[in-house]
Amino acid sequence: MNGGLYAATICPMRPDGAIDIAALEAHFAAVLSTPGQDGLLLNGHAGEGIFLSQAEQVQNIRTARTVGPTSRILAAVSAESTAQATSDAQAALGAGADAIMVFAPFSWALGVDPRAVVAHHRAIADTTGAPIYLFQGAVGRLHYAPDILRTLLEIETVTGIKEGSWEVKAYETTRRVTKGMRPDVAVMASGDEHLFACFQIGSDGSAVSLSAVVPDLIVTLDQAVRSGDSARALRIHSVLFDFAALVYAAPGHLAAARLKACLAALGRIPHDACRAPTPPIPSAERAALMAALRPCLELVL
Repeated sequence: MNGGLYAATICPMRPDGAIDIAALEAHFAAVLSTPGQDGLLLNGHAGEGIFLSQAEQVQNIRTARTVGPTSRILAAVSAESTAQATSDAQAALGAGADAIMVFAPFSWALGVDPRAVVAHHRAIADTTGAPIYLFQGAVGRLHYAPDILRTLLEIETVTGIKEGSWEVKAYETTRRVTKGMRPDVAVMASGDEHLFACFQIGSDGSAVSLSAVVPDLIVTLDQAVRSGDSARALRIHSVLFDFAALVYAAPGHLAAARLKACLAALGRIPHDACRAPTPPIPSAERAALMAALRPCLELVL
């Protein structure tokens, strides 16, 4: 199965920055207990993967595999160098990951060289032989234009795309290019505020961090669209939109901290600590987040 509904999970930490394994296990179990949730995306942006050592990334994957022995696990790699990304990918597969999701190195925000993009992905694919998921980033410098995307789709082991463009036109362009060339590749809607529109256009699933907080709403939204119940889907979208707008507001790198603040306020994790230098979320912003989250939790499905 290439597509499906995946939760981009957070990584609970103690105040000293160490991973809280007990809280991690509970978080994974809570998400996977949601009927219709197919698996987890680990060590991604929401999971603070860029702040984790390879040993910690492996630990997270092994923990998830223990909690969900039959669930599908996508492991993100975010290293700047191809050598490190390949090493991280091999370690993730050895720990029990089913596939690798390749995130663009942050240095590419300074400008994407198509040769580097293709060489980076091909090296990871060729070395591991594993299913590879692409990450289509926000419209801008980390967004792969159609010509680059077509070249990446020539890599036979490319299996899916986490389409996080946060722009519906860009989502549809990615989907049209991909399905025209590789109909077997799953294009998964991942712009949290725009899931409703993307699901309506057509999607092979999603991989979103909102599923770390409200997995039932994401599953029900997908089911409502697939069954043609647009009124129900729109009700879900209307509350998800307001919450997502606050979680992913600028600066976007605070999204993980905001998700943790909500989970801690709900009593689902003991602490909302993140790795330095990520700062804590101010009390006023926490209150706004919870005010937007409350209608999501109270929505009668």
